[in-house]
Amino acid sequence: MIYKMKSMMMMMAFIAIGYSTFAQDAAVKNGIKMYNYKKYKTAQAALAPLADKDPLANYYLGLTYLETGNIPQASATFAKFPEDLANISGTARVAFANKDIAGGNKITKDLAAKAKKKDWMPQKYAADAITYSEGGDYGQAATWYKDVLAKNTSGDNTDVRIGLGDAMRKVSGGGGEAMTNYEIVIEKDKTNSLAYSRIGDLWYDARNYQSALDNYARAKDADNTNPLPYKALANAYSRSGKYKLALQNLEEYLSHSDNTADDQLEYVRAMYQAQSYCDAAKLAEKLLNGQTDQTRVIELTGILGFSQANCGDSLAAIKNLRKYFAMQDAKKILPGAYIEFGKLFLKLDMLDSAGFYYSKGISGDTSRNKTDVYREVADAFKSKKEYCKSAEWYNNLVKANPEAQAADYVWRVIMYYYCKDLGNAMTAANEFEVKHGAQQPSAYYWQARVASAIDSEATTCLGEPYYQKWLEKVGPNYEKKNDLRVAYEYLMYCNFNKKDKEAVKKYKEMILVIDPNNKSAKEMDELEKQTGGSTKKQTPAGSK
Repeated sequence: MIYKMKSMMMMMAFIAIGYSTFAQDAAVKNGIKMYNYKKYKTAQAALAPLADKDPLANYYLGLTYLETGNIPQASATFAKFPEDLANISGTARVAFANKDIAGGNKITKDLAAKAKKKDWMPQKYAADAITYSEGGDYGQAATWYKDVLAKNTSGDNTDVRIGLGDAMRKVSGGGGEAMTNYEIVIEKDKTNSLAYSRIGDLWYDARNYQSALDNYARAKDADNTNPLPYKALANAYSRSGKYKLALQNLEEYLSHSDNTADDQLEYVRAMYQAQSYCDAAKLAEKLLNGQTDQTRVIELTGILGFSQANCGDSLAAIKNLRKYFAMQDAKKILPGAYIEFGKLFLKLDMLDSAGFYYSKGISGDTSRNKTDVYREVADAFKSKKEYCKSAEWYNNLVKANPEAQAADYVWRVIMYYYCKDLGNAMTAANEFEVKHGAQQPSAYYWQARVASAIDSEATTCLGEPYYQKWLEKVGPNYEKKNDLRVAYEYLMYCNFNKKDKEAVKKYKEMILVIDPNNKSAKEMDELEKQTGGSTKKQTPAGSK
């Protein structure tokens, strides 16, 4: 009986040990999975309790420190198992991270040399150290991966295939071979979310965004706990200009990721791009609180200011954007930022400041079509009856874009006309006629208006030929009767000064049809009585 009890106790102990080992292996695998999914804080929580006794857990724990920028901590972690192949590989990664390329290369070559005919792990770890670092020989890493595949023909080579694909992505012209290796993984395991993510990355790099989106969606379906496809989908949608979809996927990413400070910075950027300005302003203000990284302070201040400008808090926006422009390196300020700042001043009717920043933005951007920008400023000055400044901006518009619409041409003429800059008004009117006269009779009308203003006493009849052309185009039934009246009045005075009584009579009668109580027609009756039809300089009513 005692013997049976001892046997049962021993069996239970073995079961407990086996269960403990199984649980530990599962925990390590989960930690590795979290590392591969870039959930480094979660991976650290899973691996740290196991790292003192498990070299593999220690290796991946060291990698999480390396990926989060804590190189000294990573180095100290790898040093705990100086004879372990994986941790030796980690020391090579530390060397590469410290820009010691020669040191990293020596460690990887010495490590790969430990490989035997059937012992391929040293080559695999050496290849990993190069592939996931900067500065090493990626072609050499690919060669080692291929040696591993040749040696390990019967085992699970998923990690090796993905590593080979990742190495080939860094080799010039290696994208096709990378794709082949990722697809081999998928053929064997349709649930491999990581491989689908990598295929999506390849298509994304090739700017085939639809194929990228398709594969990121497959990665998500294969394992909906993998945050990487959500982040990649957000990037792809953002690159495609679909900012609201980008924001939706980034929010999904945040629900699955460790939600780090970097993630929050991405989130506030996505909010701004998706025009969720009020939310972006709130988050940017929150992230600025206690922020010590000056680069992030500058970016967040800019996002805060521009978001406030679009959320309706104009005064706070000006305060924060002044800070942003003062802090940011002028070489890093995009022309569009100055234009957006100009819009804010425009909204506040601070037109001089608006014009200054619009000009600064436009002068710095040689590629964009500035038509809408010029028009926006020109219209703002026009609404404030700042006619000379409005004319200047309409002139900039037409000069920058000769194919501008007819309305832009005519408003340029009108603004110069109201500004009393008749020389530029005449030039603008002539250019309007050349560009749009065939379809726009108003081109002749404004030539006539400007010419008659120059000939303000109708003594040279400078405006007559233009009015005649315009009247031929529109005819006597033209719906804008006031324009007809202005033309007839000028032509009446012009012909009076030319002593053409019949023409004077004709135009006077045409005026009275439109306006029976017309003042100019009555004045002409008095003039004719006083002078008997002789020449006398007059100022036409329509040219005032």
